[in-house]
Amino acid sequence: MSFDPDRVETVTVDSYGTLVDPYATVAKLGEYVDASLVERVAVEWRARSILYTMVGNSVGFYQPFYEMNRDALAYAAAANGADLTAEEVDDVLSVYHELDVFPDVREGLERIVDGGYDVYVVSNGNPEMLDSMVDHADVDDLISDTISADEVERFKPDPEIYRHAAARTGTPIDRICHVAGPSFDVLGCTNAGMQSVWLDREGGPWESFAGDCPGLEAETFHDVADALGV
Repeated sequence: MSFDPDRVETVTVDSYGTLVDPYATVAKLGEYVDASLVERVAVEWRARSILYTMVGNSVGFYQPFYEMNRDALAYAAAANGADLTAEEVDDVLSVYHELDVFPDVREGLERIVDGGYDVYVVSNGNPEMLDSMVDHADVDDLISDTISADEVERFKPDPEIYRHAAARTGTPIDRICHVAGPSFDVLGCTNAGMQSVWLDREGGPWESFAGDCPGLEAETFHDVADALGV
């Protein structure tokens, strides 16, 4: 679906990889994992956590994202020869409540809100994670509400979470602009009928198998505000 700013009524945004940087966990991992292994563990941890949510969708298994993340971290550490105790896993996981915020987030969202758009967070994160993320990112005054996969027990990119978000915001799904860094989220929201914005946080190429998706490519929330004309 091509991006049509005139049809946008509500803006939804992803959390991890869009508002905050999940790889900010590397420093915390370094307290327990040998320096030569930290990057490998961090990358596999992130990949496994996403994989687990998608497999869970496929086989009808659900547990909150925080628990998926715990299982993914334990596997990533063990698979790379880093032995973490249960207490150490919990300590590393706690960083998810205070991840680094991308520098454009506050001012970019302010422009969008000042332009007359309600902004909602739509995330795989469970409610407790989202509450702490919004508070730590200092955007609680800009976010109308958070919408969690926990409410439908389905993770992105399942269409159910995007349909649920549309119902929660009271907006026709094709009049929602969803902004996300992870490509699977962009694909998911587009498939469900939303307009999509890919926030290319890593400066990489678009996934070629996905065709013409996304509707708009951007590097920062300021680019999104520009596209909306605010």
